[in-house]
Amino acid sequence: MHYLLGIDDTDNLESRGTGHRVRQLADWLAENQLAKPLGITRHQLLVDPQIPYTSHNSSACLSVDTENPDDVWEASREFLLRESAEGSDAGLTLAKWDQVNDCVLSFAKRAKIIVLTMLEAEQTASQSQIRCEGLTGTHGGIIGALSAIGLHRAGNDGRFLWLPGLRELKGKYQVGEICSMGHVDRICTLSNSELHSKTIVDVGEWIRPVLRDGKATLFVEENNHEWHIISKEHIKKLSN
Repeated sequence: MHYLLGIDDTDNLESRGTGHRVRQLADWLAENQLAKPLGITRHQLLVDPQIPYTSHNSSACLSVDTENPDDVWEASREFLLRESAEGSDAGLTLAKWDQVNDCVLSFAKRAKIIVLTMLEAEQTASQSQIRCEGLTGTHGGIIGALSAIGLHRAGNDGRFLWLPGLRELKGKYQVGEICSMGHVDRICTLSNSELHSKTIVDVGEWIRPVLRDGKATLFVEENNHEWHIISKEHIKKLSN
């Protein structure tokens, strides 16, 4: 079954970021045969003086396939309690795909534009029967953790930090190879024109598909008669 794990605020200024921790968690779940990781997305939330955050106030969603949600929850709690940095306010959520309802989607959307509270996160998760827990510090990470699963489920926010095989791709490949080797769903221009499966694309050194219409979408552009993924700065702008 398809589940979403939301994780936020596992780091401090000296440690690796939440995205790195979530990739480690994905490996941990796979190695222990608890879940099959499907993808990890990063989601940018509101940056405001009222909100404590380490650097960018982003959270992450880990999509998994599992028949053992209870074991996944306990293993994820154990991992984050052990690995979260000193001074962090780590939060964790777990929801079956269909549990992420309109209330959660609305909460997640608002987290990008207004300051939300832990109580609102707890009430939204409870009403939707979604597991939600603050693990370290003030427990404030539950706001970002719940927002991450909502934004991922909505399908039009953020960028993929990881897909099976994605980060191993560097250099030039056919479109069909990128899709099969990196689990990318679509490769298209910014005007949504899809490239032929045999077209060669240079993915460079930093390949990060954007989540659009529920699909891992790699945006490309033509330059000097060759296709390249759009710039890192453009990807960040589109996915924030």
